[in-house]
Amino acid sequence: MADGLELDAMEIRRARPADKPAIRDVARRSLQASYSLGPQAITSAIEEWYGEGRLDDTLGDDEHVLLVADEDGQVVGFSESTLAGEGIGTLLWLHVDPAYRGREIGAGLLGETRDSLRGLGADRVHGRVLADNADGNAFYRAQGFQKAGEESVEIAGRNYVENRYVEAHPSGREPIEADGSTAFIDHDATERGSVDAFHLVYTDEDGDDLYGYYCANCGTLANAMDAMGRIECDNCGNVRKATRWDAAYL
Repeated sequence: MADGLELDAMEIRRARPADKPAIRDVARRSLQASYSLGPQAITSAIEEWYGEGRLDDTLGDDEHVLLVADEDGQVVGFSESTLAGEGIGTLLWLHVDPAYRGREIGAGLLGETRDSLRGLGADRVHGRVLADNADGNAFYRAQGFQKAGEESVEIAGRNYVENRYVEAHPSGREPIEADGSTAFIDHDATERGSVDAFHLVYTDEDGDDLYGYYCANCGTLANAMDAMGRIECDNCGNVRKATRWDAAYL
C-alpha cells in the first residue's frame, strides 16, 4: 500500500503511534454498538487488545497490519490483521465508529487489508467476528465471504462463539496447503458433523479427485471416511455418524 487510499474525503493508511488513543476510542464505541457485551467485558477487552504495550507490539510487528480510516485527521475506523499461516492472512478485527457507518468505510478497510496481506505473501484471507454481531456477520457475507467454522474466544473470563469466514472462490473451492501440495476445500459440499460440518477436499480445483475432509470446527485436514461412512476429527472430536451398520458391531 502506498501512503494511503483516498475514499471520498477519507484516507485509509497505516496506523501511527499517535493514533493509539483514537483506536481505543473507536474500538470501545464499536463494541458497545455491535456486541452484547457488558461494560466490564468491553473495558477488559480494550485493555487486553488495545493497551499501550499491545498496540506498540502490533505496530512494530512486520506480520501485523493495522490500518486506520482517517477523515480530516480524525480516526473513524480501523482494521487489524495478521499472517496466520502459510499463505493465510486473518482479519482479526474491523471496527467503524457507529456515527460513520453506512459510508462504505468497512469495505474500503477490507479492500486495503486484503492488498496489504497479499503484499506480505497471503494468497487468501480469513475473517473473524463474534457470532452475536449480526451486522458484522452480514458484512462478511455481503463482501463475498463464506462461513467456514466456529471457535471459542475468551473475553473477561467468559467464552463467546466466534465465526470464521473465508473468501469465496468462483468454483466454490478454496485452495489450501496439504502435505506440501495444494488441495481444494469445497465449501458447498459438506457432510454433517456432531459439532460442525465436514467439507469435502479435492486434489484438483475441478473436484475430480477426492483428497479427504476438512473439519470446519477446528480447521483440521485429512479426516478419512471409513467403510461405514463414519468421519471423526482426531483434533476436536467432531464426528459424522456411520450411515451403514455392520454385523460385526452389533
